[in-house]
Amino acid sequence: MADMARAGGVDVLTGDYLAEVTMLILGKARAKDSTKGYAATFLQHLDAALEHLVANGIRLAVNAGGLNPAGLAVATRELIAGRGYDLRVSHIEGDDVFSPLDALQQAGHSLPHLASGEPLSSWPHQPLTANAYLGGFGITRALANGADIVITGRVADASVVVGPAAWWWSWTPNDCDALAGAVAAGHVIECGPQATGGNFSGFRTVADLVQPGFPIAEIDADGSSVITKNPGTGGAVTRDTVTAQLLYEIGEPAYLNSDVTTHLDTAALTDLGDDRVEIRGVRGSAPPATTKVAITGIGGWQNSVIFALTGTHLDAKTALVERSVHRYVEATDGIDAVAIDRIGQAQHDPDSQNLGTELLRIAVQGTKDAAGRGFSSQMVELALSSYPGLYSLGPPQPGSAFGVYWPALLDQAMLEHTVHHHDGTTETIARGNSQDARREVTPHADSPVAQASWTDELVVASLGEIVHARSGDKGGDANLGVWVRDGQAWEWLKSTLTVDELRRLLPETRELAIERYELPNLGAVNFVLRGLLGDGATSSLRLDAQAKALGEWLRARSTKVPRPLVKR
Repeated sequence: MADMARAGGVDVLTGDYLAEVTMLILGKARAKDSTKGYAATFLQHLDAALEHLVANGIRLAVNAGGLNPAGLAVATRELIAGRGYDLRVSHIEGDDVFSPLDALQQAGHSLPHLASGEPLSSWPHQPLTANAYLGGFGITRALANGADIVITGRVADASVVVGPAAWWWSWTPNDCDALAGAVAAGHVIECGPQATGGNFSGFRTVADLVQPGFPIAEIDADGSSVITKNPGTGGAVTRDTVTAQLLYEIGEPAYLNSDVTTHLDTAALTDLGDDRVEIRGVRGSAPPATTKVAITGIGGWQNSVIFALTGTHLDAKTALVERSVHRYVEATDGIDAVAIDRIGQAQHDPDSQNLGTELLRIAVQGTKDAAGRGFSSQMVELALSSYPGLYSLGPPQPGSAFGVYWPALLDQAMLEHTVHHHDGTTETIARGNSQDARREVTPHADSPVAQASWTDELVVASLGEIVHARSGDKGGDANLGVWVRDGQAWEWLKSTLTVDELRRLLPETRELAIERYELPNLGAVNFVLRGLLGDGATSSLRLDAQAKALGEWLRARSTKVPRPLVKR
């Protein structure tokens, strides 16, 4: 924040502090101290940036309020006053529906699960937090009323960009195309340097990734935008880095936002050079009548240990540990889930010990007694009673509580989207026009053009030679966006990377329901893999609990490719 404020040249600086895991952490903090529940790191960031924000006349819009926007607003005013400045701070509430959860259900709002449709009453866990995703017009009104800093709780990620853009251009809720363009821009920059080369599958082509610059969205009156960064900063803004973010953690191309439905398959990108990429043509339609409500709770206790497997007979060594673990589980009440993962592949005749070593990770969930010190004690005993060469990669741990996640739907009309202006007045944000809450999901059928129709010689190559990929979590589901490095490969990708082919390439997905969507303007297909992460990242025992590396696994797989598409 300080770097961006010092550089100047922007009208509004935005910050996205919240994620599903973050809300759980803030919920634990609020449970211990009712005055907490906000992202305290924001105050550190603001303190370092404050003089530059003032000097350059930059306004600030952040969702760092978390579960306690009012508390953070008070702390922010105290910080500003202590530094001798006079800035106007407003905050926004209405997203927190934790207290009225019971009343909502009694009134007939079942808060159905986004994937299963089951009512919240069927969930066996006690909610710790419950926050609905608000739109950006509260931020719009706060800025219009003179706020220098706007603090929100849970808003849709792109809303911290949509709100300022709507304020600047005086948009109304009926300006769907403009709002959709701002959502696209906000979606691109919400993860900071991921838009400038961070987490990018083509990272080898990006200079200075040690400290990439943060992205800037220059948004025009029609909602079109140019994504760029400050001159002299690291990283790069290219068509591919922008595409990576457009495809990140989405489902169908009709991307639902509290203010508008953004049709990402209408977005057209133009690389203008000099770290400037234009996004144009994004179409929008009315927002859904419902909004997402992220409900978190405590699911139990989890723990893990990592052992080293070195040398010979690694299969037998693994089997011995597995028998020991399962014996403990069978003899112990309170273990609900176990995952044993073997990581890496030791070399034959290794010339270093590390090259002859694999890792064995054992993770458990259950009660605090069974999955905590009880599990660790059993694993320590294996050091004296199991396979030769056993050692762990860390001391025994007590474990920790893990969270569970329930993504629900709630009618937006039930929310009191309220702006607490800097002058002490309040304002309720009226709902715009909306469409039916339940949209018909229409994934693309696999293309009838088969790979065999290609007349060029086929060669075996890694998919990474042809495509980029970006993956992530969406609750218990994973998203996997894949797009071509060269436009000439689009027809091949579209016809070849079918759901069946994805299941062949990624055997873990064979039993999952998979949806596939095409985004021709981006040369991309997006897959939604239902249930890959179980109930969500906070409780998944999968090693890659947020599916961040799923795309890199796919790119490492080999398949038959027309020779002209392979850059030799």
